[in-house]
Amino acid sequence: MAQITLYLPDDIENRARKAARAQKTSVSRWIADQIKHNVEKSLPQSWIDAAGASPDFPDVADLRKGYGKDAPRESFD
Repeated sequence: MAQITLYLPDDIENRARKAARAQKTSVSRWIADQIKHNVEKSLPQSWIDAAGASPDFPDVADLRKGYGKDAPRESFD
């Protein structure tokens, strides 16, 4: 397992320590979990690059042509 040295502002360190203590885990484990969570939820760069890469893909108005008017919707109240 790799080791990394982090330099954090004092207020961030204090908040990280409080969060780790609240979750009954070490600061090291808490930070590793935060990094893992953020890395796993991010999209691969190739997906981001592909967004909008198809110039001939129809826009919303073209996709909805021929569907007619929307049905009335109930209120959430």
